[in-house]
Amino acid sequence: MYLLPLTIAEAAPAAAPAGSPFQFPIMMVILFAIMYFMMIRPQRRREKARKEMIASVKSGARVLLTSGIIGEVTNVKESTLVVRIAENTKVEVVRAAISQILEKGETPTEIEGSK
Repeated sequence: MYLLPLTIAEAAPAAAPAGSPFQFPIMMVILFAIMYFMMIRPQRRREKARKEMIASVKSGARVLLTSGIIGEVTNVKESTLVVRIAENTKVEVVRAAISQILEKGETPTEIEGSK
């Protein structure tokens, strides 16, 4: 019976070291800053470049659509394009369906989904 109080005293948890009350908010700010510069900022930059590319499409441009079809833009409308994909075959597509604008004789590059 004499050992019981001794074992209870030994099993008592040690007091946690006192840290700065600002440690957690500072770590959250640092984490958000890293996330912003590694994820959010590059994504915004890519989206801005894509919007500029879509806005610059003109008649006569060769385009690669997201479906993999390559065609020539024959008519530019406000929110759609008319694309000629074969002789006597024209398709109306939305502007967002453009994946790349191709130059004369240029072959499409592989689209990287992980960018």
